[in-house]
Amino acid sequence: MQTNLVQQFANTKEGQEAESILRACVHCGFCTATCPTYQELNDERDGPRGRIYLMKMFLEGAEVTEKTREHLDRCLTCRSCETTCPSGVQYGRLVDISRGLMEKEMPREPKDKWLRWALARVIPNRQLFGVLLRLGQVFRPVLPEKLRTKVPPRKQASPWPAASHSRIVLALAGCVQPSATPNTNAAAARVLDRLGITMVEAPEAGCCGAVNYHLSEHEKGLERMRQNIDAWWPAIEAGAEAIIMTASGCGAMVQDYGHLLKDDPVYAAKAQKVSELCTDLGAFLLKQDLEKLKVRQDPGKVAFHCPCTLQHAMKQNGVVEQVLTRAGVNLAATKDKHLCCGSAGTYSVTQPEMSQKLLGNKLKALTVDNPDRIVTANIGCQMHLETKSPVPVQHWIELLDQ
Repeated sequence: MQTNLVQQFANTKEGQEAESILRACVHCGFCTATCPTYQELNDERDGPRGRIYLMKMFLEGAEVTEKTREHLDRCLTCRSCETTCPSGVQYGRLVDISRGLMEKEMPREPKDKWLRWALARVIPNRQLFGVLLRLGQVFRPVLPEKLRTKVPPRKQASPWPAASHSRIVLALAGCVQPSATPNTNAAAARVLDRLGITMVEAPEAGCCGAVNYHLSEHEKGLERMRQNIDAWWPAIEAGAEAIIMTASGCGAMVQDYGHLLKDDPVYAAKAQKVSELCTDLGAFLLKQDLEKLKVRQDPGKVAFHCPCTLQHAMKQNGVVEQVLTRAGVNLAATKDKHLCCGSAGTYSVTQPEMSQKLLGNKLKALTVDNPDRIVTANIGCQMHLETKSPVPVQHWIELLDQ
C-alpha cells in the first residue's frame, strides 16, 4: 500500500511505525472473512481492510468525522485478522497508534469522554474496583435486570499452598481478577505446587496497562507497565524462571512491554526481559509433567473458550486444549472458535449492542455439544460469558485444582 503521511505524523516514531504497517497491507481482504463486526454488519468500513483505509486517510491528512471514529470504535481489537493475514499486517498495533493520535486531534463528545475517563480510573484501580464490586454484590438482588447480570456473584478463593520450592514463578494479580474471580490465581498456585513450583505475586504489581493503553491513554498505560517491571524486578534478579499469565488479556499486553518501551532509556532492557519471561499458564504447564495433573473428579463434558488474546495475540491456539486433554478432561465440540465473545476489555461497556450480539453467537457456538460447563482463560471473557451462559463458567485451571 502506498502512503503519504502528513508532516505532523511522518516525523514521529508512532507515525513511522504506522506507515510501515500500512505499507505491508496488500488489500487482499482475507481478513474480512474472520472479522466479527464485518460478519455482523457486512460493511467494508467495519472490517479490517476498510478500517485500514480510514486510518490511512486520517494519517494522510484527509478530513475525518465522528463517523470515521465510530467505525474504529466498533473494532474489538480481537486481532483475528492478524491470524488470517498472509502479509503479517500488525493491525492491532496500527489501531492503537491511530486511535491515540485521533484522540488528540478530535476531542470526543462530553458523555463519551466521561465514560471512557471513568472506565480508565475505576477498572485499573484494584481497591476501588473491589469496593464497587462488593457494593454491587450486596445490592445485586434489587438491581435492575440489565445491571444485575453484569454483577458476578461473590466467589471465594481456595487457600494458597504453604510449601515453598526452589523453582519460583511470578504471577500478576491484576486489577479485576482479585475481587471478581479470586480463586483463579489460588488454583494456579495449588496446581503448580503439585509440580514442585512456587508461584508468588508481587503486591506492588497492579493493572498490566491494557485498560489505559487501549482507551488511548498511552502514557498512563506505559506508567503502569513501568510500575509492574519495578515490582517484578527483584524476583527476576533472584532467578524467577517465568512470569505466568492466568489472564490472557494481561498476557497479550505484558508480552509487548519490550516493544512498547523499546525507546525508554531506563526501562528498555528490563521491559524486554519481562516480555521474554512472560508466558501463558497453559504453555508453561504443557512443558511440565502432566501425569501429576490428572483430574481427580470428573468435571463432565467441558467446552473450552479460547480468548482472542490467547489465540490471536499470544499465538497459543490449541495449547490449553492439549493440557486439558492430557489431564483427562472430556472436551466438548464447539464452533467458530476464531470469533470474539464480545467482551474485549471495555468493549462490552462502550459498545453494548454489538457486544451482546457477539455474546449470543459465542454461547450458541460453545453449547452445540451440550457441555456441562464452559471454561476460559481470561477474566474479561469469563465474566462476560457467565452473564448469559446456561451452564457454569470458570477458569480452566480450576478443573485441574479440583
